[in-house]
Amino acid sequence: MGDVPALRDAPARSAKSGLNLRFIDWIWNIRGSVPLAPGQSSDEAFSRLDPLFDQPGTTYERTGDALSFAKKDQAAQDKMSIFDVGVLQVEQSADGPVLRYRMASRALLFCFLAPFLFLAFGQLIVAVGMMTAPATEAAEKDKKDEKKEVVRKLNPIDEFLGAPAPEKPKKDDKSEKKDDKHSPTAAYVFAALFAALYVVGRLLEDRLIKNVFRRSLQTP
Repeated sequence: MGDVPALRDAPARSAKSGLNLRFIDWIWNIRGSVPLAPGQSSDEAFSRLDPLFDQPGTTYERTGDALSFAKKDQAAQDKMSIFDVGVLQVEQSADGPVLRYRMASRALLFCFLAPFLFLAFGQLIVAVGMMTAPATEAAEKDKKDEKKEVVRKLNPIDEFLGAPAPEKPKKDDKSEKKDDKHSPTAAYVFAALFAALYVVGRLLEDRLIKNVFRRSLQTP
């Protein structure tokens, strides 16, 4: 087992610094509890959970009734691959022993911040489009002036003979097409996708990890 002193000392450091991240750390932290069988000790509970932490890239340490772990380059097959660090604690409650846990995930934090990043990109695209709009409109106006239709008149002889008037030049449809290079639509779509991914992942991982712990604790 590897040593994870940073996790063990984190609560003390937070208390000393007077920081209370509980109001925002729910974004990337998952907390929960699983009741243990009556009379089940912390040694027995952690023994049943050992296979979850005996994974490549995972280091963990037991200290009394607590277990701290950290993961690095975890494999996709790891049932706890989404989590990077965490603490599990066996406590005695009025209803019996219970396993409480708090685990952090950089993936959840990224999915939470990504929509704001793409929204910022979208606003930047809009701002650039507004800044370049006058120059673009002036350039398009010059092009239209160059392509302005020239009225061609028939000479008097052709007009006397009844020759048809010359056809007007056709309009260039391409010039009428809207320029979408400054459209923020793509950025907004990505923002919505990551927002949905975060909401689904946050709710789903909360339930999945609780079920994983519950099944492991019930397996001899």
